[in-house]
Amino acid sequence: MTAPTTYWLEHAWLGTHVEPGVILTTGPDGRITDLRTGADTPPPGAEVLRGLTVPGLANAHSHAFHRALRSTVQVGSGTFWTWRDFMYKVAQNLTPDTYYALARAAYAEMALAGITNVGEFHYVHHAPGGAPYADPNAMGEALIEAAAAAGIRITLLDTAYLSAGFGEAPNAHQLRFSDGTADAWAERASALKSGGHARVGAAIHSVRAVPADQLATVARWAEERGAPLHVHLSEQTAENDACRAAHGRTPTQLLADHGVLGPRTTGVHNTHLTDADIALLGGTTTGTCMCPTTERDLADGIGPAARLQHAGSPLSLGSDSHAVIDLLEEARAMELNERLRSRTRGHWTANALLTAATADGHAALGLPDAGRLEVGALADFTTIALDSVRTAGAVPRLGAETAVFAATASDVRHTVVAGRHIVRDGAHTLVPDVPSALSESIAALRA
Repeated sequence: MTAPTTYWLEHAWLGTHVEPGVILTTGPDGRITDLRTGADTPPPGAEVLRGLTVPGLANAHSHAFHRALRSTVQVGSGTFWTWRDFMYKVAQNLTPDTYYALARAAYAEMALAGITNVGEFHYVHHAPGGAPYADPNAMGEALIEAAAAAGIRITLLDTAYLSAGFGEAPNAHQLRFSDGTADAWAERASALKSGGHARVGAAIHSVRAVPADQLATVARWAEERGAPLHVHLSEQTAENDACRAAHGRTPTQLLADHGVLGPRTTGVHNTHLTDADIALLGGTTTGTCMCPTTERDLADGIGPAARLQHAGSPLSLGSDSHAVIDLLEEARAMELNERLRSRTRGHWTANALLTAATADGHAALGLPDAGRLEVGALADFTTIALDSVRTAGAVPRLGAETAVFAATASDVRHTVVAGRHIVRDGAHTLVPDVPSALSESIAALRA
């Protein structure tokens, strides 16, 4: 329970426009109980949030341990597959304790960037060599606890990762990821508990990592619980080629054949798709999570986000490998990538891009009651400065355009989750020194 609080928002983005002078009140249940416009000055006792307040940002795709890869993977050249080899080495050094420390620091960095909910695509389940921990969910529970310590919500997307590729046995690195079968995965995942700041969903790592005859088991587990289901989809052309060789169809078609697609499902990346794939995803209202900073960092390519949305696929955004943690940059990059591809401007309005980063991202993570500044919604919001060197001088009514096309994570001044101030004046209230927490937790993985 959180004490009721009244906030005065200098400017607030209300989904379609920016409104000056908004009074927002939160209740003890962590929801918005009142929202009034037309308040030129703060009422007595109100917390004053100067700048542009928007709903909390949703990071719909995260691998927390990838935060340890930043900079080190920028040396030399290579491909996604050479990058993956380095990622495996870091994964081998994780324990429940070191994972907790790193995730707590990474999630605190997210809070500083205005993120109030993270979708953690979690597949490092077991000890090196594949033996389960005494608590088979020790790693997942460490992530849930880390999010609580950092003050943000988490949707733990517990991931089935069973194969090195289309039936091939897991390699030495992947033994940590595998439960052996989808039924064993389901048994372990069923012991995870939702509640409070945490929700539990499911993920299929990819069509190469879950045999076709076991895809339906994962989909059924999610359907029975009404839980979100995510899947890496067509991130690499090599995966598409291998899927066609093994099954005579694209990964999207394979997922459709086994009942994976649908409105609770989100395909992550959706980069290399056929026209038929796009029609399938849109026709089933399967979501698309774009991760532009990772997709460009790994030279994956530019996904057909505009075509997918036009076909009926809702868009969300994620920071994925955490090359940077900045959802405003992800939103901006999606539009700018499309401009480079098409050589035309204005594929999404600033309002549409903020919706992808807020309401649609939360919906993809099973929180349809978040991502809006309205009565009854979760009291999760963030305030972006309009007087920094990047944002100063803009007309306040164009605050959405300023936030998306000029601001960065460094311009976040406040983050409130469930009515509780997690970031105040740019400082984290629960993790006093986030840079040190990051440095120490990453150094522990190199020891």
